[in-house]
Amino acid sequence: MKKTEQVYQGEEKSHRSGKGMQPSWIAYHQLRWGICSAGRISHDFAVALKTLPAEEHQVVAVAARKLEDAEEFARKHSICRAYGSYEELARDPDVDVVYNGVIHPHHLKTCLLFTNAKKNVLCEKPLAMNTKEVKEILDSAKRNNVFLMEAVWTRFFPVSVEIRRLLAQRELGEVKMVRSEFGRPLMHVPRLLQKELGGGALLSIGMYCLQLVLMVYDGEKPESVQATGVCLETGVDETVVVTLKFSKNRLATFTYSSRVALPNDAIIVGTKGTIHIPEKMWCPTSLVVNGEERRFPVPEPSLPLNFPNGTGLRYEAEEVRLCLLKGLKESTIMSHADSLLLAELEDEIRRQVGVVYSQDCQ
Repeated sequence: MKKTEQVYQGEEKSHRSGKGMQPSWIAYHQLRWGICSAGRISHDFAVALKTLPAEEHQVVAVAARKLEDAEEFARKHSICRAYGSYEELARDPDVDVVYNGVIHPHHLKTCLLFTNAKKNVLCEKPLAMNTKEVKEILDSAKRNNVFLMEAVWTRFFPVSVEIRRLLAQRELGEVKMVRSEFGRPLMHVPRLLQKELGGGALLSIGMYCLQLVLMVYDGEKPESVQATGVCLETGVDETVVVTLKFSKNRLATFTYSSRVALPNDAIIVGTKGTIHIPEKMWCPTSLVVNGEERRFPVPEPSLPLNFPNGTGLRYEAEEVRLCLLKGLKESTIMSHADSLLLAELEDEIRRQVGVVYSQDCQ
């Protein structure tokens, strides 16, 4: 197998055009981030931002439900302001964009808090618990004329950029099949087991398989969805197999599990070739195109990380900056329509498997 290592050069050139459109803030200082929640993913995001140019990105504030948690986070990451409430962060005039790292069930409330405060928002996936909540968040962002993006970080990795380039140039011919798997033994993580905390494997890990399928098929809605799986006694999904059929007899299948370890890879098969995304398909650093391996390493972290390849969060942060430079209110790579379709299909998969959250009944 041939091996080549490539340096990330950013997203497609067309996405970087837009001279003369930048808002006034960008000419004078960095994009000023506020971080909502001092949890594990927020830690990794702050570490990832340190791998980007300091003159372009700066964390100026962090907020947590407990002031001492925010203060500890601020000390660790050299952040000048710490707040003991999310409302204080929303009122901070020096914050250009908020990274929302709270747990799933709180996304709706916090996103509405920040969009109503006229803050741009990068919200961790899933954007909300169901389609109804996603629509409410998107409507608020539009009404308040602010940028909002679901932080599906995989889409911004250099590997994903390369996949989109290969597909756009029809290097694989016509894609006929996508297959992916994501499974890890996570029964020891209470949040994944409890329905009131947004538990269940789909919203935490299965969605990575689904978003890949939708990216490959360019945001097309499938003609049919079939899901079968196993749920825990707590009423959340544990292991599920999903088959989707798209137009022109194109198929996709994926398996996800919070009970067992799976290969955690993906394959895209076309009439002229194959792309294989090796293990850790949700945060990939290599791909194999017709037998040739191409590597896209992520930067080394300055502090220990909680999640594999956590510095890869830098790519979605850079996407936010590029969009704001162009005056955009959504990303073309993870658009509002993409988030809406993702939520609709997640709802349908949950319906077929039998997972109902309290938010579905409101």
